[in-house]
Amino acid sequence: MKLKLLLVLCCLSFSLQAQTITAALNTVKGIAVDSLTKETLDYITIGLKTEQNIPIKSTLSKSDGTFIISDIKAGNYLLTLISVGYQTKTIKLKLDEAPATRDLGTINLSTKNNQLKEVIVLADKPIVKQEVDRISYDLQADPESKTSNVMEIMRKVPLISVDGDDNILLKGDANYKILINGKPSSMMERNAKDILKSMPASSIQNIEVITNPPAKYDAEGIAGIINIITNKKVDNGYNGSVNMSQRFPAGGPGTGGSATFKQGKFGISAYGGANTSQTPLISNTISRTSTGNSYTNLSQTNSRETDSRNGYFGSELSFEIDSLNLISGQLNINGNSNENRNYQQSLLNGPTGVLQSYNLDGNNEGNGHGMDAALNYQLGFKKNKQQLLTFSYRIYSYRNQQNNELLSTNPVHYNLPDYNQFNNGGSAEQTFQIDYIQPVKKLTIEAGIKGIHRKNDSDFRFRYLDENTGQYQTDLLKTNVFDNTQEVLGAYNTYQYNLENWGFKGGFRLERTVIDADFISGQTQVRQEYLNLIPSLSLNRKFKDMSNLNLAFSQRIQRPGIYQLNPFVDRSNPNFESTGNPDLHPTIGSNLSIGYSKSKKGSFNFLLGYQRFEDLIMPVSVFDPTRFITLNSYDNTGRARLFTANLNLNFPFTKKMNFSFNGGLAHGRVQGIVNNILVKNEGFMYNFSSSGSYRFEKGWRLNASINANGPNLSLQGTSNSYIGSAFSFNKDLIKDKLSFSAAANNPFRKYRTNIRESFGPDFLQTSNFQTFYRSFNTSLNYRFGKLKSAIKKNTRGIRNDDVSNNSGQ
Repeated sequence: MKLKLLLVLCCLSFSLQAQTITAALNTVKGIAVDSLTKETLDYITIGLKTEQNIPIKSTLSKSDGTFIISDIKAGNYLLTLISVGYQTKTIKLKLDEAPATRDLGTINLSTKNNQLKEVIVLADKPIVKQEVDRISYDLQADPESKTSNVMEIMRKVPLISVDGDDNILLKGDANYKILINGKPSSMMERNAKDILKSMPASSIQNIEVITNPPAKYDAEGIAGIINIITNKKVDNGYNGSVNMSQRFPAGGPGTGGSATFKQGKFGISAYGGANTSQTPLISNTISRTSTGNSYTNLSQTNSRETDSRNGYFGSELSFEIDSLNLISGQLNINGNSNENRNYQQSLLNGPTGVLQSYNLDGNNEGNGHGMDAALNYQLGFKKNKQQLLTFSYRIYSYRNQQNNELLSTNPVHYNLPDYNQFNNGGSAEQTFQIDYIQPVKKLTIEAGIKGIHRKNDSDFRFRYLDENTGQYQTDLLKTNVFDNTQEVLGAYNTYQYNLENWGFKGGFRLERTVIDADFISGQTQVRQEYLNLIPSLSLNRKFKDMSNLNLAFSQRIQRPGIYQLNPFVDRSNPNFESTGNPDLHPTIGSNLSIGYSKSKKGSFNFLLGYQRFEDLIMPVSVFDPTRFITLNSYDNTGRARLFTANLNLNFPFTKKMNFSFNGGLAHGRVQGIVNNILVKNEGFMYNFSSSGSYRFEKGWRLNASINANGPNLSLQGTSNSYIGSAFSFNKDLIKDKLSFSAAANNPFRKYRTNIRESFGPDFLQTSNFQTFYRSFNTSLNYRFGKLKSAIKKNTRGIRNDDVSNNSGQ
């Protein structure tokens, strides 16, 4: 009896304790429905916050629209319901001490009047946004950004792929423009590939792919524009992030970061970084067979090791004089240096035996620096705050120096003396621009004028070793000074009109270009003048099921850059010579595309495109049988057409598991005149990147990805396909402050061989370039500071996107 009484008392005591513990816990439930159709809404984000807007709990509505949030302590709360295409609903809650279930019943959500100006894909937070003329990829929402550099993340961005040589392709095309925060930067003109490899992805906010640039952008960039957004939203106060990383066996230490500060009417944002990179000894081979009466076989083996250093800094400043007057400016600087050491063995055979052989020790040193700065003044109007007048000025320059020294040993029928070659080249420009925006009800009119003065120059010298004196002598026939000036005057006019379910954006751009080129030593000149009228048109249709249909047409031009114009002859390999062509003129390209996108729980983006090019600037290779040398240059002999299909998917299977896919398929056909013979090439090209992530408890996350690239087509060749993989994890050591990440890239394969097959009317060539494929990376990222209210920025500024990025890659 006593035992039974003791058990009853224990159970009663336990029950009372449980009641005490759960006395303050409550439950909230409800049903989310469309206020017009009365249909239940699934996957609505339900958030519970304190009165101070501090998040407490969150969940998603089920397929029948119902939701439940349990274990809520007594107090005052805000309940928010959020979904794409609907106005955010906020409900104030007061929960008593007694445990209870608060049934909110049916909660009506109203659609937005401006429904789906952009489609937002929700994973843990939005990653992909689809707009009328662009797609935006949010790196801050991608957990892999903590372990990756910007070049690696590029593989996941819709419509972008990266080939085996780390060249970025936009819709399969290398002719595009890279902007930083909507503006050109010398680091992207001079050294884009290496800068993007050294830039931590955690310091980037978004990458925008502008597939159909409106007329306000310069007409250059046949495939479109890639805009890298570094600056975060600047508020009163300060914040920032610092990233430190180590990559091996090929690579090295690196650091990067960003910071923002605002006090009153003044604000500044800045980003920067530096890294060193070492590539241990790797080997490359080249084999070339020439046809004809006197056939030859060339076989070369090359071993190479490299050291490089990169650094960059960028900043934006803003001063708000009053509500109608705003001054802003930008300053960017960057620099790099590198050293390549080469050890080459070369053997040339013919019908009679060995025609030539030699060993070559080469040392290639290069360095460069760039700078750009801009000042903008924006004037607003009292009657309409969206009416704006902007005056802008920008100065920009960069320089590259290259010095090659070559020493030969064991020569057989090799009569060239030891030699070195030096090239000091660069570009500088000044730009003036005026932009005006005039809204008229649902119509927005934009107009502007722009003038660019650009100067490209190259001082190249060739010096050979005089065996009699033991001194290096200048070869005047291979030495020259090249100056190229471009004067570009442009004017644009665009119109944008929005209805409830339709959006129209169209306009035109008129550009006049005058080019003068001088060869000072040879006293020869080249002068070109051309006028281009460039139209653009975009249509957008929105549907009730949260989908969009886009149709776009535009014409673009590709002006040759300094790398393609520069007549400096690179003779770092005696059997190959590479040079530019000062007689190049612009390429004209036409783009037609139709895209469909839909967003609900996940996102679906699909784009079909057609591109046609005339006077295409193409690399051209010609074999010289008298010297047994391949000559590489550029010419306007190309015509091409390209059909493309691109697909991007992003789907959260659960709140913890996310999947993404980014891929493209294209068929290209190109033809051109090479050595007075018509050459044709065509074929399929493809690429895809797929990744998945899973979030565990206590701040752990695992990521895995696989990517593949098919052959890359050109006028005279193609490259091999390959598959890569990556695995990473990251851990929040201090929530929203400190995180640690580690990654293994291609752990199953140490090296990858890039195979490039080239052909011409009288030769076949195969180049095998070995690269380190397996790499490991660790990264530590720290965030600091607190911000409160937003800073204003100029709506318009200078964007000099009128020169091709092709050769800069």
